[in-house]
Amino acid sequence: MNWKTPDLTAHAPRSPRCKLGGYVILPRMLDKGRAQIAGKNGEYHYSCPLDKRWFEFVGVEPLELLGELESGAGDMAVLKWIGSNARNSHSPVEIEAWSRWQETRVPGDLESREFFNEIHSVAGKDREDIVTWFDLLDLDDYVTFGGAA
Repeated sequence: MNWKTPDLTAHAPRSPRCKLGGYVILPRMLDKGRAQIAGKNGEYHYSCPLDKRWFEFVGVEPLELLGELESGAGDMAVLKWIGSNARNSHSPVEIEAWSRWQETRVPGDLESREFFNEIHSVAGKDREDIVTWFDLLDLDDYVTFGGAA
């Protein structure tokens, strides 16, 4: 690829809180997709359960978007492509409401709660302020690359 391809073996992708076109998750997912194409995704997975929430909301298939990323398209070109190819049309207000919901989402079932707690106990067991998935991902990214919880 080129110098702009994220190397997720050296640093974390963008925070899930980062937005593109009003969508949270999308910039992080683009980083993971580009890194996967370049073989530099490390332990990060494109089309993980978090990403799948975005794919379902927008109505784009993961492999379709990966194909667009393989063309070398930048973030704004990808956003334009999404606008032309999404099967689900949402107003800016609907996108904002969905993004806010994602920002506040917590583990909802026992299996996801156990997974959340496992990562939390490794990344920062004494951090009582880690309650949402986004909180956990930001902390885990920080600690993974040398930060102290």
